[in-house]
Amino acid sequence: MHLAPSADVGDEREVLTYEMFGTAARELAEQVADDGFEPDLILSIARGGLFLGGALGYALDVKNLFVMNVEFYTGVDERLDLPVVLPPTLDVVDLTGANVLVADDVADTGKTLELVRDFCAGYVADVRTAVVYEKPQSAVRCDYVWRRTDRWIDFPWSSRPPVRRRAGSPGH
Repeated sequence: MHLAPSADVGDEREVLTYEMFGTAARELAEQVADDGFEPDLILSIARGGLFLGGALGYALDVKNLFVMNVEFYTGVDERLDLPVVLPPTLDVVDLTGANVLVADDVADTGKTLELVRDFCAGYVADVRTAVVYEKPQSAVRCDYVWRRTDRWIDFPWSSRPPVRRRAGSPGH
């Protein structure tokens, strides 16, 4: 007997806990190390990539951590047409000749990672990407991926509303 799927099956989410994130970050670091890649610096894409960048920094013994603030998502499944780099912008002098590991929480469309990777490309010795999740539609095939999914992901740092909303932020 074949049962039709329930209406909420398509709405299933990938739920990442902080504990699972710790496992994911460590396993990603092991992928990087096993690959023989030795980053001189880790470039986190804020905000979601900050968590992974810090964890990879400790696991790979990399103290040079940089941040690029890129805005693309404005809400659940709401995004700008193209990602934009927000100030302060990174000084390419800091990247020149370096092996760079770009860290982000998810490669969804891949456009944010593509923007950051392309920004680095002309200056660095090598640029590679590490994400907790990669979605099938991503324009970028990441070098290091913990899990692949086509579901919406609830990250532990963004699945609950802020304690206090700032004036002028969405939802105010």
